[in-house]
Amino acid sequence: MYAIIETGGKQYRVETGSLVLVESLPGEVGGMIELGQVRLVHGDKGLEIGQPLVKGATVKAEIIHQGRTRSITIFKKQRRKNYRRTNGHRQGFTKLRITGIETA
Repeated sequence: MYAIIETGGKQYRVETGSLVLVESLPGEVGGMIELGQVRLVHGDKGLEIGQPLVKGATVKAEIIHQGRTRSITIFKKQRRKNYRRTNGHRQGFTKLRITGIETA
């Protein structure tokens, strides 16, 4: 059984027991979270495709880790104008373990 969920503007294919890195979600490590934006579910009953979401379907997950990715450097420059700017960015993420996929 698998499902396609949407969180943080991205879609992920998840199965029970799989680990997935998603955009930062609120919650403590060890806490449970329920993802309600389920686009598609494939299970014993066959394929259920949402229009745009599958009615009554949820995916339950456990928060494994809250962290940030490694730093990237942003460098802006305009030649012959003495304009240089350097910045950095670290994107936050949440690591989830999928514990269950439920349909209506």
